Amino acid sequence: MTESPEQDHDPGDVAVIGMSLRAPGAPTKEQFWDNLVHGRESVSFLAKDDIHVDETLIHSPFYVRACGVLDTYDKFDPSVFGISDRMAVAMTPENRLFLESAWETLEDGSYDPDRIRGEVGIYGANNPQTAALYSSPPDRVSVGPEAIEASLAWSPDTMTSNALYYMGLTGEAVTVAAVCAGFHYAVHLACQSLLLGQTDMAIAGGAMVRLPHPRGHLWEENRVLSKDGHCRPFDANGTGTALSSGVVTVLLKPLAQAVADRDHVYAVVKGSAVNNNGVSAVAYGLAQPERLSACIANAMEVGGVTPDTVSMYEANGLGLPMTDELEVHAANMAFGKQTGTTSIGGVKGNVGHGGVVSGGFGAMKAVMALYHRKLPATINLTEVNQDLDLPSTPFVPQLETADWEPESGIRRAGITSLGGGGYNAHLVLEEPPTAAGRAPEADGRPRLATLSALDDEALARQRARLKDWLEADPGLRLDDVCFSLNMGRKVMARRWAAVVRSRAELIAALSADSPAGMAVETATAPRVAVDSFPRNDNGIVRSGTDAQALSDLAAAWVGGQQVDFAALHAGEASHRVPLPAYPFRPRRFWRTDW
Repeated sequence: MTESPEQDHDPGDVAVIGMSLRAPGAPTKEQFWDNLVHGRESVSFLAKDDIHVDETLIHSPFYVRACGVLDTYDKFDPSVFGISDRMAVAMTPENRLFLESAWETLEDGSYDPDRIRGEVGIYGANNPQTAALYSSPPDRVSVGPEAIEASLAWSPDTMTSNALYYMGLTGEAVTVAAVCAGFHYAVHLACQSLLLGQTDMAIAGGAMVRLPHPRGHLWEENRVLSKDGHCRPFDANGTGTALSSGVVTVLLKPLAQAVADRDHVYAVVKGSAVNNNGVSAVAYGLAQPERLSACIANAMEVGGVTPDTVSMYEANGLGLPMTDELEVHAANMAFGKQTGTTSIGGVKGNVGHGGVVSGGFGAMKAVMALYHRKLPATINLTEVNQDLDLPSTPFVPQLETADWEPESGIRRAGITSLGGGGYNAHLVLEEPPTAAGRAPEADGRPRLATLSALDDEALARQRARLKDWLEADPGLRLDDVCFSLNMGRKVMARRWAAVVRSRAELIAALSADSPAGMAVETATAPRVAVDSFPRNDNGIVRSGTDAQALSDLAAAWVGGQQVDFAALHAGEASHRVPLPAYPFRPRRFWRTDW
């Protein structure tokens, strides 16, 4: 990473520079955002034969056959991480999902784990019950080292350390136990570590797989689970929420350093706060308004944010009138008297309650709203609960998707997450800073674009996905794309490279029917005199400045040589940009016994 610049930004600001999500109905963050802005509900209503629970439970008149299904809950691609099939079976579904998501988050930030020299902290929350329901390991003392190894793959405690290990990173590894507030707690701890200088970058997130999967729930009067499977935040007819599963991770770095490193910034964490109700006048496990209010106010105070500048409030929003009323009352106390108007919404109407990752769904919604400058509608809200007394608060329910035009002139969002047992957590996010102006990209300069994968099939999928991505986003600069590909992806055995002078040429080279000679691949790479290249400790470098020298370098790299891409891009002002992540080839892995 580059040297830290003079502090032009608040020293307490932390940038979100990479993200990954898998949610019901959304295998990617882009699909998740599309579902939100189009008001789609991703809770599924299941046939009896699809549910793997006790027969007597399914036939109960109070059993609700609804849940947020995660299609990839039992699938994994161990080959990318050098993990054996035997170990992949031993790993819990949450361990596997979190590992793949952490990988995607690094790639989304355009960082290759093999070329990261600093400390990367990983902070994650999972559900301790999942490991026990998946399959408990044998007694590790009596059966030897193999069972110990398998138990470490199985343990919820080692989810974050496994991610460090299998991605080849070093740093802190903290697995968080804070029930449904787990994602927020992970982000809070990650930000503290970054601001204390204990880590250079951090991955924070949560993973939740409800087992058995898929499954519904048993409805009980005045409990948090919905009577009909639909979650209706702030609605007078709400009866609670549905259960769901998923994984969300974010890549974090101090904002000043992220700007200096030319990272892509989605949003900024201005402040975070956590607390617990402790002894409360309210029933154990429900929000205690005074304590939740203190948590929200503390997060704003930490970030130097005044309530009238927070124009989006993403609520915990269980869709049960009693809990919604407690939360709105608490938030109103924290915001106090103010002149601003704040949109209030709840993502559980779209995807249900994801347990430890539920706060991640809300945070992802807020980050994408800030990034796209748009406020998604809260679905299933048809009759606003009058007991919320919203007219006497700064909150206005977001009934339709709309452009985000804040009265204060800056976009900020507050996201609340609550956990049973009195856990309160709140994040305050801000829109990304305006990028510094850059000169237009020089026309006609030859540039090298590279891709690699474990096999030819994955390489072909990468080419197709990148081509579609470039065609969908005409604003992407060629220099940024090449910089991100060359510097931000792990180098694998099967390789592809092209020397191009424009986006159009790159798109043509990526096409399945690209003209001969536009690109080189591992199987057909021309021979070059490797000894003729200058070389340093990080590999070979190109021998000249013309297109032919770059083509020779491409052929040498495709042929298996190590290239110093940092030297290739030295002196450039290219920025890291999000591009398609590695195309995992998931297979089913499931343990029923040891």
